[in-house]
Amino acid sequence: QVQFVESGGGPVQPGGSLRLSCVASGFNFRSYGMAWYRRAPGKQRELVARIIAFQGTHYADSVQGRFTISRNYDRRTVYLEMNDLKPEDTAIYYCNTYQPKPDWGQGTQVTVSS
Repeated sequence: QVQFVESGGGPVQPGGSLRLSCVASGFNFRSYGMAWYRRAPGKQRELVARIIAFQGTHYADSVQGRFTISRNYDRRTVYLEMNDLKPEDTAIYYCNTYQPKPDWGQGTQVTVSS
């Protein structure tokens, strides 16, 4: 059974930082590019960052230079380091494979507010 368990979100002030984690299971983790997505209130889910073997990383323009995606193959975990957070980063953050599987996790809420 494919499963994604996200954690690390919470409330943070503008300019602050958070590190999100996602543990993946139920599929061959090493064979897939991984990605973080987010859904802001009233908006569709969007791709934030991806990491693909031999291709490296890629970021949405809105987070370029502030967010960093990484992965640990042994721990089957994907990370999203988020710095200089802005109110517009407020969203529920999800991880999934780069071409997403239909099984989404619960996500982790990030709220950026003063």
